[in-house]
Amino acid sequence: MSDIHPLSQRFRGFMPVVVDVETGGFHAATDALLEIAFVPLTLDKNGQLHALPSLHAHIEPFAGAVLNPAALAFTGIDPFNPLRGAEPEGEALKRIFAELKKLQRNHHCKRCILVGHNAHFDLGFLQAAVDRQNLKNSSPFHPFSVFDTVTLAGMAYGQTVLAKACESAEIDFSNEDAHSALYDAEKTADLFCRIVNRWPVGA
Repeated sequence: MSDIHPLSQRFRGFMPVVVDVETGGFHAATDALLEIAFVPLTLDKNGQLHALPSLHAHIEPFAGAVLNPAALAFTGIDPFNPLRGAEPEGEALKRIFAELKKLQRNHHCKRCILVGHNAHFDLGFLQAAVDRQNLKNSSPFHPFSVFDTVTLAGMAYGQTVLAKACESAEIDFSNEDAHSALYDAEKTADLFCRIVNRWPVGA
């Protein structure tokens, strides 16, 4: 048993991966997925949860995707700016899923589980992209179970807005950098780790 990674025991065989998306609207089935970030988590030798290096992609809008001008104004994303370095949706997800599956195996976990702030929003867009690209067998994620930091932060700090929850958890947060998938995913990862580490199993 000493060779089994302790993360596999912490969440019943699930490897938590924080996910954040930036999109062309609120409707996962029709609106563009424009940016996605993943922050896998691990346990150190002291049983503390912390982040591994992030995985990130800017995504080309899929054919026929809705791009709501209000959503683009909110995120500041120009979907067709060549400097974004955007990848086709399927290629980006295949690349990142392969990396996550390696990490999952190395941690002796049976699946990844999505962690997010309003997690079902992110899961909805991820699952819609998986369906569009026929990647059901490639995705490491549980199809419906999540950990949501809105609920956890409401319990731990009485706050449900990411910036306010981070402030209560004494995590630096810049509103100027927010609404980037990578920045928000990394801050959500910090918040989730801070909460989980307050309540170790068996304490």
